[in-house]
Amino acid sequence: MKTQIELAREGVVTEQIKTVALDEGFDPEVIRERVAKGEIVIPCNPKRPNQKVAGIGTGLRTKVNASIGTSSDICDIEAEVRKAKAAEEEGADTLMELSADGEMDEIRRAVIGATNLPVGNVPLYQAFKETNRIHQNPAKLDPEYLFDLIEQQLDDGLSFMAIHCGINLYTIERLRKQGYRYGGLASKGGTFMVSWMDANKKENPLYEQFDRVCGLMKKYDAVLSLGNGIRAGAIHDSHDRAQMAEMIINCELAELGRDMGCQMMVEGPGHVPLDEIEGNIMLEKRMSGNAPYYVLGPLPIDTGAGYDHITAAVGAANSARYGADLICYITPAEHLALPNEADVREGVRATRLAVRIGDVAKYPDRRENEKQAALARRDMRWDDLDKYLLFPEVAKKIKADRSPAEEKTCTMCGNFCAMKKGMEVFGDDIAGDKVSKAV
Repeated sequence: MKTQIELAREGVVTEQIKTVALDEGFDPEVIRERVAKGEIVIPCNPKRPNQKVAGIGTGLRTKVNASIGTSSDICDIEAEVRKAKAAEEEGADTLMELSADGEMDEIRRAVIGATNLPVGNVPLYQAFKETNRIHQNPAKLDPEYLFDLIEQQLDDGLSFMAIHCGINLYTIERLRKQGYRYGGLASKGGTFMVSWMDANKKENPLYEQFDRVCGLMKKYDAVLSLGNGIRAGAIHDSHDRAQMAEMIINCELAELGRDMGCQMMVEGPGHVPLDEIEGNIMLEKRMSGNAPYYVLGPLPIDTGAGYDHITAAVGAANSARYGADLICYITPAEHLALPNEADVREGVRATRLAVRIGDVAKYPDRRENEKQAALARRDMRWDDLDKYLLFPEVAKKIKADRSPAEEKTCTMCGNFCAMKKGMEVFGDDIAGDKVSKAV
């Protein structure tokens, strides 16, 4: 079976490319060319032929990923299924199943069966968890078991995987020579791989056998998302030598993977102050040959716990503005607890709002929806306004809970309504054909 990138290079416009083109308003040939260059990826494991098609990359709407999964403290399959469904209902474009405990095969298959979204994961979680269960020591992980597990998970229908190929002995040396970090290591998979390498005095097998990783991903036309295992967990670690060493390696691997016919994404960057976001994205795009960039947050401060979905939304809006392609949501529970269903819903909403802000800035020609919303609000056409809002049900509920005495207004201003008075003064000037000229 040939991958999307291989078929695109042969001039084939696949059904997935046609769907992306239709959804995004592009000529299919434009999408094909960008897929061929590796600037757009389409997660589409054929084991799940009915999953939603999401194009991720240059020129497209910035996509939103929701992450769910169990922990050693909270492990409830039904809860994870509900969270998966909630993420899809709220408008997420992709889903990561990141369980770290329990019957992980069963959980993964239940989640995949509960949603139409493309589903991804981090295979190192199960690999280290199962190794620890059997040997009481995750450092006894057998690389052959890891590769077998990756294929098993792909065969279940995963369409993308975050695989930590960019961590190597050189990266670890940078951590030691810079005196470790203010915020430590934030990636579970990355940290356990660093620990495995340190305990075994061996190179990362995912880096050492990168061609084997690509071969497995190609077999299922899954997107290889190069995991950001050394991402900054504090803004004072942003763009330190260790993070940059991994980023350079991941960008090199993205190029190598594309050359092998594998769909590739690069991940980053964690906690990043606002003034560094643009530079971070510029570096990833320049060094990777414009590979799609999958961004976690970023969080521009370290002190927003409890409201980190808002903290991250600020970073996400800027990331989308400067060229990030897929944003992993952050929930209110970030840094504090395992997210519940309400957290998932709030995280998806905040991130959808953030990427809309970024996309409106990034693509000035895509502001028609905002114009129509403004006109409906100006004219107090509440039913029409709902068609253009990101969260119409929430807006309708708020308005209904505090109904105004006069239907055309709202209780914010009541009889002292600026919109109403403005239309009394200027309504005749913008009536009929003059509306289009006025706006």
